[in-house]
Amino acid sequence: MFRVISEFVPSGDQPKAIEKLVNGLKSGYKVQTLLGITGSGKTFTMAKVIENIQKPTLIISPNKTLAAQLYSEFKGFFPENKVEFFVSYYDYYQPEAYIPTKDLYIEKNADINEIISRMRMSAIKSILTRRDVIVVASVSAIYNCGDPRDFSALNFKVEIGQNIKLGKFLTHLAKIGYERKDDVESKGAFRLKGDTIEIFPSYQDDGIKIELFGDEVDGIFTFDPLNRTIIEKLDRVIIYPTKEFITTEEKILNAVNTIKEELEQQVKYFMKNGKILEAERLKQRTMNDIELLTTLGYCNGIENYSRHFDGRKPGEPPYSLLDYFGSDYLIFIDESHITIPQLRAMYRGDYSRKKNLVEYGFRLPCAFDNRPLKFDEFWEKIDQIIFVSATPGDFEIRNSKQVVEQIIRPTGLIDPEVEVRPTQNQVDDLIGEILKIREKNERALVTVLTKKTAEKLSEYLIEYGIKALYLHSELDTIERVEVLKKLRRGDIEVVVGVNLLREGLDLPEVSLVAILDSDTEGFLRSETTLIQIIGRVARNQNGKVIMYADRVTSAMRKAIEETNRRRKIQLEYNKKYNIKPQSIVKPLNEEIFKQFMDEEDNKKGLDVFMLKETLSAEEYMAILEEEMYKAASELRYEDAARIRDELFKVREKLKNLKN
Repeated sequence: MFRVISEFVPSGDQPKAIEKLVNGLKSGYKVQTLLGITGSGKTFTMAKVIENIQKPTLIISPNKTLAAQLYSEFKGFFPENKVEFFVSYYDYYQPEAYIPTKDLYIEKNADINEIISRMRMSAIKSILTRRDVIVVASVSAIYNCGDPRDFSALNFKVEIGQNIKLGKFLTHLAKIGYERKDDVESKGAFRLKGDTIEIFPSYQDDGIKIELFGDEVDGIFTFDPLNRTIIEKLDRVIIYPTKEFITTEEKILNAVNTIKEELEQQVKYFMKNGKILEAERLKQRTMNDIELLTTLGYCNGIENYSRHFDGRKPGEPPYSLLDYFGSDYLIFIDESHITIPQLRAMYRGDYSRKKNLVEYGFRLPCAFDNRPLKFDEFWEKIDQIIFVSATPGDFEIRNSKQVVEQIIRPTGLIDPEVEVRPTQNQVDDLIGEILKIREKNERALVTVLTKKTAEKLSEYLIEYGIKALYLHSELDTIERVEVLKKLRRGDIEVVVGVNLLREGLDLPEVSLVAILDSDTEGFLRSETTLIQIIGRVARNQNGKVIMYADRVTSAMRKAIEETNRRRKIQLEYNKKYNIKPQSIVKPLNEEIFKQFMDEEDNKKGLDVFMLKETLSAEEYMAILEEEMYKAASELRYEDAARIRDELFKVREKLKNLKN
């Protein structure tokens, strides 16, 4: 049974939100939204809903950083249950691509993180074997993930007293991905020592020891691979494959036959249309892959043939993590205002890249079917779903049977006051405000529109005697972490940045947020962005936001109105129950910054700037514009601003050349 273990009890708006969401789930509502403001304890509410509803749960987060934070929190809430982590296992990923205008082929290049790969395997195993499982995932959850039927069919069950033929058993281990190694206890390996088989699964830290007496299984144990001590004696054990993409020999042979059939059809198509080069290229590449599949059971880019292994028809959706859950499970979409646009964009981006590969003979059309789910396919696989965000979008609101608000914080903290001040002398005015909060030993965040402005403003503040640092995307991971640690410790008083949404996740010492040039319309100053920025200061009872602007834009007006609406509700609640707001007091735990050490998982794909020398100016601008809007939709505003600046430079250069 799911059981939350925590010193906290539901308070503020949490009891009402939990009750409404649970009742909605029990009433069969497919879609609900939890509108939970910053600092209201949305994660704890989610945990209590899971405890009440007792269903396997998938939580989808927009990136690895937030997923890692949620994973840590849920492991704390559910120490007796299985909490798993499922994100992209690539530390670096450059997909295969072809740019026809320059006849430039870019091979796939990727570095796989073995630890995350093992965690993914552990997640799959847990989903298939128990009900009390929570999987915290990134948008990788909708990507091609292997056939769950194969994963289950290739499991190997061993019991005390069972008769096994050693040769067949070792052969089966090899077929499901295990390698025989006598010298090391590496993951995904096994070794034979007399009548004892030691297996080191990829999905768990403990080794499995099987002792034989002749052909009979005499003992089964789990053990610590390092010090060799026995952990537990078992009556039976199930051994699972080492990889997600694992299949049977029969399926490989069938796949080879259908791959050959598709190759023949595509070569005929190319020849009929006079594309002799493409036909020959495709034939050579595909026959080389077939040879590797028949001899080794694997080839580079094997995932592009997944439709043939799965027996799917062209266009049918691939198997994803969602298929392992079955039909009775719960989904939370965390930060849905970011995650939903990402889920929608995944398929389109994947298709546009593969289109050139197929049209120019680098891949068979079946490569199109190795893909993320389309959004409507994802929607069809949902049993029940709850969107979670402080700023849910129109899609979430429109499709929800009910929107549950969580406006009251357990701490009694209210949303900050928002002031609008003129831009004239805005820096001098800002300095005056910073000097005021210095007296209270509090900190400030200042958000600007460009990287250059962030650097210049931080330098100006330093000259004035204010300890300041800038924060932007070109700082490496360690530097970004150090800036945040210094702010919390008080080594610096102000952080200046373009996008302080991610980095300011939990900074209770911050009592002032200043938004320079608030009336500049665009994704850096949209309604959603402004509300999120305002939320950065909602953990301090002295919280205050200053928008420097010469006019009130529609986005500003809506953000201020929503903040004031929430303030009114919070103030009335505090007055009714005689609650005195208390700033969050949180010790500086160095470990919490480890979540930032996994820098921006969403920077997959080609670095757009490396294409500058290989494309025409018009083509380069088109790609820049597409990448800019994509980054903006995912709230990667620093990246979007950086691409925007490059786009302006190229456009201006082209204009001068034409003149």
